[in-house]
Amino acid sequence: MSEHAMMSQFARDVIAREKPEWLNQGRMEGRMEGRMEGRQEEAASLLLKLIRHKFGPAPDWVIKQIKTAHLKRIEAWSDNFVFATSVEEVFAPQPVVSGDSMDGESPGKVS
Repeated sequence: MSEHAMMSQFARDVIAREKPEWLNQGRMEGRMEGRMEGRQEEAASLLLKLIRHKFGPAPDWVIKQIKTAHLKRIEAWSDNFVFATSVEEVFAPQPVVSGDSMDGESPGKVS
């Protein structure tokens, strides 16, 4: 006998009802967090690939910096990468553009 057939009509009705708002909110927050993590991972992967193509194998400190950084920090380093002539220049401090903080960090601080 299937599990569905063993379930009472009451149980099927309870399961079929709309989920509580808090559950829907939690799912939505989880999806948003997952998307941000995915964007961070993709940005980190792309920046590492670009660094390898332009400067050769990335030192361990570069890999660690990029893999542990927040998305906004990686985006700032990606901007630096365009004009960098060394891997160190990619991570050089830069001024924060009006109102655009780096995850609450002070300008010029490398995470």
